[in-house]
Amino acid sequence: MARFQSLSNRFIMMETNHQMKSVKQVTALKAMSTTTTLDHPLVDCLLTILRRKETRPAAFRKSVGQLAQLLAYEATKDLLTVDVPIETPVQPTTGQELTQTIGVVPIIRAGIAMVDPVLELIPNSEVWHLGFYRDEETALPVHYYSKLPESAPVDVALIVDPMLATGGSAVMAMEEIKNWGVKQIKMLSIVAAPEGIANVHNNFPDVDIFSC
Repeated sequence: MARFQSLSNRFIMMETNHQMKSVKQVTALKAMSTTTTLDHPLVDCLLTILRRKETRPAAFRKSVGQLAQLLAYEATKDLLTVDVPIETPVQPTTGQELTQTIGVVPIIRAGIAMVDPVLELIPNSEVWHLGFYRDEETALPVHYYSKLPESAPVDVALIVDPMLATGGSAVMAMEEIKNWGVKQIKMLSIVAAPEGIANVHNNFPDVDIFSC
């Protein structure tokens, strides 16, 4: 219950402090970077559930999960596939399989809520955790946990965190994932503040952000 209240309160505070604009496929600061905000009636309804003060924890968690899946759907539209022969009950035909390895990287703790919903959509994804906490004196993120393996990196990393506020933790996560050797990184956040978007794009102009 405490985790739910913390996430819910941070969500509401961010909505209050940052007047978010819904911008669909807007180029942000540098030509290589884009911020895509989902423009869909279902997204609007799910966001309403998150904002409503009467929303119970179960409904809040379910809405976070559904929004995570919608973000993952949009963010993976450019994944590469290959033709594969298959047998249907009627006749042989050709299907599609992914050719890229996908890594879901939650920023602990809030990002964990988005992992299982994304795995339901992309079940063969790897999951690697990164942990950061906010130093109350400096207001800067401090890196305290990493489970990135020493083995070959994935082809595409999806960083998941419900809120992109200042972008400090996100930038640190991207630095570590880049150092791991990942070539393509995407940031999935339910809400994203202009400051966080600018911070990410200034530091990583090849990273696309997807938000609601």
